[in-house]
Amino acid sequence: MKILKALLAGFAGSAALNILHETVRKFDSDAPRIDLLGEEALNRSLNSLNITTPKGQNLYLATLASDFISNGIYYSAIGFAGRKNLYFKAAVSGLTAGLGAISLPDKIGLDDDPVTHCNKTKVLTVAWYLAGSLVTAIVFSKLTKKA
Repeated sequence: MKILKALLAGFAGSAALNILHETVRKFDSDAPRIDLLGEEALNRSLNSLNITTPKGQNLYLATLASDFISNGIYYSAIGFAGRKNLYFKAAVSGLTAGLGAISLPDKIGLDDDPVTHCNKTKVLTVAWYLAGSLVTAIVFSKLTKKA
């Protein structure tokens, strides 16, 4: 049962992260564009496997789905580790994901501009991954609260 609750909480955090990304990017030109980074990563991954890559809206939706799933699994680890120091573990996980999102793309050959465009973009990227991890902790805490 703990595994199911951890997964539910992780996917709630992932949903919060994706909703935040998708909403704010429509209104703020400095908002992180994780969607563009994800599309490039997905294109390269599929090309390396000699798989035809989707185009246009299909590429966007495939990227959104893969982002949702990968972040959901990542955030689920917060709950797998149990309730002890839950919010601290969530904060560390969120900060690690956010810092990784701004520091790793160029090291693996991706264009990092969508997440490093300016200092505001960098801060928002880290903050949003932190927000997703904290949503995960809140949901997991509620799901495992003793009556």
